[in-house]
Amino acid sequence: MAAEDATCLAAYRRGDAEALGRLVDKYRRPLFAFLSRFAAHPGEADEWFQETWVRAIQHMNLFRQKNLPGWLFRIAHNLIVDHARRRKPDCSLDAPLPDGTATLADMVPADRPTPAAETAGRDLGRLIAAAAANLPVEQREVFWLRMDAGLSFREIARVQRCSINTALARMQYALGKLRAALGPAYRELQDLRP
Repeated sequence: MAAEDATCLAAYRRGDAEALGRLVDKYRRPLFAFLSRFAAHPGEADEWFQETWVRAIQHMNLFRQKNLPGWLFRIAHNLIVDHARRRKPDCSLDAPLPDGTATLADMVPADRPTPAAETAGRDLGRLIAAAAANLPVEQREVFWLRMDAGLSFREIARVQRCSINTALARMQYALGKLRAALGPAYRELQDLRP
């Protein structure tokens, strides 16, 4: 565990609430970014973020691992899995509306980025996020834990409670599916380059 994390944990266990605040601040960005990738709306990610810390605080005195961020992401992972199990299936955009005249996909305006925005790369992140949203949950989770949180595959394997080889394979499958899904976007970007 990082020396700073160990110092903050020890201080928190002695009653220093500000030490916990330093840990929350340190892991706010990567943890919230990860949760946001699976939330239906920002408020949901905020609730999960708070619940992650509530659960961590409840078990902080029992924590003896050497990897605090891995433990926090494991708690977040469990929240996402619990939510996915309780969630009702989404309706299909291709399902006809009650009047039978159109589908939801027909009603949603096309969101095409401008050539300038494509050249600047501002929309590429959105395209990647949209493509990643279609990945199976385990692959999507490995992808975002690696890309957003910067966790090693060893840490990802601990979070997902699988072998490193399984985590690597999930990442490989995710990247293959993303390459296929983003093929046209990458070709457009290459065509726009001078």
